[in-house]
Amino acid sequence: MRPSYKGRIHGRAGMIVVTGGAGFIGSNLVAALEARGAGPIAVVDALGSDSKWRNIAKRELAALVPPEEMGAFLDKAADRIDTIFHLGAVSSTTETDADLIARTNIALPQRLWALAAERGWRLIYASSAATYGDGEHAFDDDGSIAGLAKLRPMNPYGWSKHAFDRFVAREVSSNAARPRQWAGLKFFNVFGPNEYHKGSMRSVVHQIYPRIMAGEAARLFKSHRPDYPDGGQKRDFIWVGDCVDVMLWLYDHPAVNGLYNCGTGQARTFEDLALAVFAAAGRPSKLAFVEMPPELRPRYQYFTEAKMQRLRAAGYAAPFTPLEEGVARYVRDFLAAKDPYV
Repeated sequence: MRPSYKGRIHGRAGMIVVTGGAGFIGSNLVAALEARGAGPIAVVDALGSDSKWRNIAKRELAALVPPEEMGAFLDKAADRIDTIFHLGAVSSTTETDADLIARTNIALPQRLWALAAERGWRLIYASSAATYGDGEHAFDDDGSIAGLAKLRPMNPYGWSKHAFDRFVAREVSSNAARPRQWAGLKFFNVFGPNEYHKGSMRSVVHQIYPRIMAGEAARLFKSHRPDYPDGGQKRDFIWVGDCVDVMLWLYDHPAVNGLYNCGTGQARTFEDLALAVFAAAGRPSKLAFVEMPPELRPRYQYFTEAKMQRLRAAGYAAPFTPLEEGVARYVRDFLAAKDPYV
């Protein structure tokens, strides 16, 4: 069963390229595009030696391109390409190789922007809520040069995503050539199927589900701030199907440009999340609180909540899936299923 994408079902002329298309959000997007007959669809990604390949095993792809061959592929397919969804990135918030992050998350999307501007492609790309740092500026997706200059990300990943957002703001402000459509999405805490290869970066839902099914306590971080109880740290948790619906809506509305938050607009606690998993699994709740790793404490976000007014003002009207419903769907239709893949 797919995660209920609500976009209109119809085909499109022109190739769609999804970088990171074998990853978590990317593979869900590819499944939704295929379901509506869009494409042809080309995926740019590295599969590695784990089970990541299963994320796209059911898909009919026009091409599967290794990242090191992307430039040559884009040149060869230039006249057939209509839209690039750029979701590929070094996405770990604990990655410390800043040179690798800069090459992948700043220089590469800048090249894609230039190509899309030159060749008239549309470019829809992934930014991140990590750009907001400690949330001092209230998670306002102000994409202006001045608005972005206020933000202070707390890790190299967030900095890299922010650096590209600022590049886009400068390009747009200077009236330089730009893609036929451009839109960035600041994804908040996304959960859902096909995240299984992400190791420690998997959602808390997936991390605690096996423990719950084994009759153990769900482990959550203790709080190291007096204004947040243990398990009371808050995030804007968003079902991956909702993220895909926003991307499909942008695809259906090529006149919409801008930088937008992609969350629900409602922060919930990690305890709420864990209790929702227990309820979905039909098991009695049992929580345990563990120390947060010392190296994580200085850059830990205690609260995130997307301001969604700009996306709503742009015309996106669909409701977002409530936390308990999204968790129940994830557990019932995927984690508890024989085949957990979209």
